[in-house]
Amino acid sequence: MPLCCPDRVNNPPSFGGCGVKRRLCEQSWFLLCLAAVMACGCWLATGSVTEAARLRGVALVIGNSAYEHLKPLPNPRNDAHAIEDLLDSLGFDTSVSTDRDASRLARDLQRFAEDTRDADVAVLYYSGHGIEAGGENYLVPIDADVSALDAADERLVPLSALVAKLQATVHVTIVMLDACRTSPFPSGAVVRAAPGAAPAPIGTGLGEARGAAPLQPAAGATPADESVGAVVAFAAAPGHTALDGAAGGNSPYAAAILRHFDAMQGEEFGTVMRMVAEEVYLKTNGQQRPWVNESLRRLLYFGKAPAEPTGDDGDILKERRQLLLTIAALPDADRKQIEATAADRGVPMDALYAMLRAMGAETPRDPAELEKLLRDQADRLKGIMAERSALKSQDPEIVRLSALADKALSEGALDANLRLREAAKARFTAVSASLDAAEANLEARRLEGGAIFASTADANELKGDYLPAAGDYAKAFEQVERWDKRLALRYKLAQGAALMNHGDYRGDNAALADAIAVMQEALALAPRDTAPDDWATTQNNLANALLALGQRDTDTRRLTQAVAAHRAVLEVSTREHAPLEWAGTQSNLASTLAALGERESGTAHLEEAIVAFRAALEESTRERAPIQWATIQNNLGSTLIALGERENGTARLEEAIVAFRAALEERPRERVPLDWSRTQNNLANALVALGRREPDNTRLEEAVTAYRAAIEEQTRERYPVQWAGMQNNLGNALSVLGARERGAVRLEEAVIAYRAALEAQTRQLAPLQWAETQTNLGTVLMTLGERENGTTRLEEAVIAFRAALEERTRQRVPLGWAATQSDLGRALAGIGLHNGDTTLLEQAVTAYRAALEEMTRERKPFDWATTQNNLGIALAALGQRDNGTERLEEALAAYRAALQERTRERVPLDWAATQTNIGSVLELLGERSDTTRLVDAVAAFRAALEERTRQRVPLDWAQTQYNLGNTLLAIGKHVDGTPQLQEATDAYRSVLEVVTRENVPFYWAQTQYNLGDALQLLADRTGDAAVLEQAITAYRATLEVRTRDSQPLDWGQTQANLGRALIGLGVGSRSRDLVLEGRNAVQAARDLYQAAGYSQYDTFFTSLLNYADNELASLN
Repeated sequence: MPLCCPDRVNNPPSFGGCGVKRRLCEQSWFLLCLAAVMACGCWLATGSVTEAARLRGVALVIGNSAYEHLKPLPNPRNDAHAIEDLLDSLGFDTSVSTDRDASRLARDLQRFAEDTRDADVAVLYYSGHGIEAGGENYLVPIDADVSALDAADERLVPLSALVAKLQATVHVTIVMLDACRTSPFPSGAVVRAAPGAAPAPIGTGLGEARGAAPLQPAAGATPADESVGAVVAFAAAPGHTALDGAAGGNSPYAAAILRHFDAMQGEEFGTVMRMVAEEVYLKTNGQQRPWVNESLRRLLYFGKAPAEPTGDDGDILKERRQLLLTIAALPDADRKQIEATAADRGVPMDALYAMLRAMGAETPRDPAELEKLLRDQADRLKGIMAERSALKSQDPEIVRLSALADKALSEGALDANLRLREAAKARFTAVSASLDAAEANLEARRLEGGAIFASTADANELKGDYLPAAGDYAKAFEQVERWDKRLALRYKLAQGAALMNHGDYRGDNAALADAIAVMQEALALAPRDTAPDDWATTQNNLANALLALGQRDTDTRRLTQAVAAHRAVLEVSTREHAPLEWAGTQSNLASTLAALGERESGTAHLEEAIVAFRAALEESTRERAPIQWATIQNNLGSTLIALGERENGTARLEEAIVAFRAALEERPRERVPLDWSRTQNNLANALVALGRREPDNTRLEEAVTAYRAAIEEQTRERYPVQWAGMQNNLGNALSVLGARERGAVRLEEAVIAYRAALEAQTRQLAPLQWAETQTNLGTVLMTLGERENGTTRLEEAVIAFRAALEERTRQRVPLGWAATQSDLGRALAGIGLHNGDTTLLEQAVTAYRAALEEMTRERKPFDWATTQNNLGIALAALGQRDNGTERLEEALAAYRAALQERTRERVPLDWAATQTNIGSVLELLGERSDTTRLVDAVAAFRAALEERTRQRVPLDWAQTQYNLGNTLLAIGKHVDGTPQLQEATDAYRSVLEVVTRENVPFYWAQTQYNLGDALQLLADRTGDAAVLEQAITAYRATLEVRTRDSQPLDWGQTQANLGRALIGLGVGSRSRDLVLEGRNAVQAARDLYQAAGYSQYDTFFTSLLNYADNELASLN
């Protein structure tokens, strides 16, 4: 007989590969042992086997998983192959059929019926969907759908005919059905055996044989001679689901058969099936109980089974099987009590059943007593299981015996459990003598091990590898924890410190969180009552870890906790008791107060921090503790910067520089490069803060040098957070310098520095620091954008500011939020000025006024003044675009408010900038109302130029010269003569010596245009054609930047004035070409304005064009 069905050998596999596989055993035999059965159904015990012979058995195993129209089943295909292997090992000739449609399944069953003609036993195992209707059980092929129910005998597989056919040819027929006893078809579906037949409702899946009589052959069939009968075994009771197992495994029913069928070597078949049933019952926690219907007239035994497992596993399995048979004999009432108790107490049913079996005759008969007993035993069992799970052993043999005992307990094999526990006890008794000897030496070895791990950690820390150091300190702690509590605390604190250093230097917030957890664990090792000094040290370290992570958090919760921890330490570590430790805690408290103060609007915490630092320096002097003294000086300096930036004077900033320079005397680069780097960075911060307020760039240049040196020691690879902070600070210094210089080199360097910082210090790692850098990046982009012709950089700045405001909220950091709001207003105003967009200018005014709600004169006077100045710029731009003077007067009020803090003595350059802005507004007001304000404007500009010199700030000098030229031009329009017009042209030409098309194209073009206007008016009054030619040259230069595409309205305005100048020059020189060129320019301007909807200039254009036409006519 072939191993694989012929029609599948050369074809690719479908679903289950070859549909039917047949296996022939070389020694196919088994023993059939028979004994008479009494009519009452009781087994007749026989003293010996009455008949034994080598007989032949055949088996067909079917597994349908891949249903096409019904719910697929994961296990049947696996079950089929496993059951076939089992039956083959028992001596059957086996065939396996997987994933068969109706026609193929019918053919497989027909072939199987033919194979049974000379067999003694036939076994059919089916796993898949099945239903019952009208007293018939049907197997469901994989291609069945709802329509198959209308011709069930043809498209499904009726079971009764097959069983009858098998009974007619073999002594014993065994059918095992691992199928759901719930229907897979839609609710309410009916079955017709054939088309047109009477419908029958679908029962609850496969059903047991109907009636009181056992299974009988179908009418007309003749049973085989000496037939023993038939067995139909169901995987589940009627109306219940046969459960699937895990994907890739076996169903509970198949798994139970695989486990217990080898018991047939010495057990009768019915007994084995009861074992299977109870195994499924236990493994499914009572959800599934198999069902057997039989009509055997003899006791049935199988032989040629595989050898039973031996040893401890064999003992457990044998006891398990006896338990299963005991369970099978229990009434349902007892079962329900056990099921309920097991579910309520969360213990396995197996062990509860085993406890009852062990009690035997002593089991209570009263249900109430039984329930109490079960509850008590379940609670005891739960306790035992918890104790066993916590029990650990180092001895391999004890581990092995304990695992076997646990297995025996879970299987309900209590005798095996006891025997294995006794064996484990005997093993421990044998080795305990050697433990006494080893224990004497163990303490020294453990302490030695701790020292070795700690020395490795020390070596890692020396290399800056803090994370592996923390791991080694943790192992050192594990070694000594049991033997030396003080040393264990030391190692635990060292572990926390290493984690904190790693988190601090490498930007690892998770490591900082771990450090906090480790410090909290350490507190349990040092109670305040019994070890106050150790407790204080541990609290101090915990507070430092909270500070490190709190500085990166968006809220102040951890900072507040750190402050509380430090204050608690000061209650124990007093100045009298331990002055240096007290000073250290004062310093740490001060650092935490400073971190809190930097986020708040007020200065109270910053003031407290300075007091605490100075108190610490009274004890921690340079002579007594030079390293600690330098650390405190460094931190004091940083706090003085934070406070000094909020005050009018520079005294705090000067004090900060003194503190940093003092710290550097004890922090030389050669000895402590990282500490030197941090202090260099802080010194540079102070220099920048001072340099912003001074007209000279010396401090700023010194700061750039200091930053670059500091960055050399704190590389991005080893210290990404610190490196990012220094890059941000370097960008700040470069940004201030670049704003004062003509070129854009420093500003571009600042952009590079800020973007490098943002790559290393991400929003997720440190959101507030990231937001600060975004704000700084936006500021330098804004400065660049104000010098360029387009608005791209300004738009990038707006994006940066708005991103920053997502983290820099008013609730978290009110002053930081206000600073970014102010910068956003400046960027919006820049775009609005460039594009003539009043909506953006209004948004800028809103942003400035929101910033001033938090950034008050009392809190941050200089920033308040800067914001007032910028608010005035936006208001002036709006006022320039309407006909009234209200906005201009508001702008003037804002500028004059700014001058209350921006005095010439304190900040001469800022004073000069605001003076320039005042002059611009006075010019606009003078042109609209009172011309005397034009004279005031000239005075303001000339005062500003005393500080805004060309040598000091060339671009700012040029801006003021430009505004001065505008005002002189306005005066010149209102008075006779030419002096003011000549001064205006001189001012504009001075501007063009500094402002070039390459470095500031927008303002270069605007200056060229204004120069053209001044020259044309001057030519009108003097009649000098050469001056008019100079005006035409200026207008043509303007149009190199003011293109029709980029600035259409400005282009039109310039074209109109150019045309007017060309017409005038052509008329004076009698040049038709110049007049015609001028007319074309004016016409182009008129066409653009009309297309844009501007009609207010129609009279001007009409008059000029008519003049040109008349002159052209006269030149013909």
